[in-house]
Amino acid sequence: MRCMCRKCGTYMVQADDGKLGCICPECFNRCRDCLGTDSCLTREQLAEMKKDPLMAEIFFADRGENEEE
Repeated sequence: MRCMCRKCGTYMVQADDGKLGCICPECFNRCRDCLGTDSCLTREQLAEMKKDPLMAEIFFADRGENEEE
């Protein structure tokens, strides 16, 4: 993942540590813009999503992608 730093405009690279996202080599600003929502879901949040019928249909429905034709 690579993006431009919001603070100084330098080309950022993926961080090589335990945190997801990019880090600016100039000003050391971090971001997760290229990951989308700037957030990660916990297991508990995913479990709660299964209880919502709409979310369950969108994210957890078996779409038959692994079935043989």
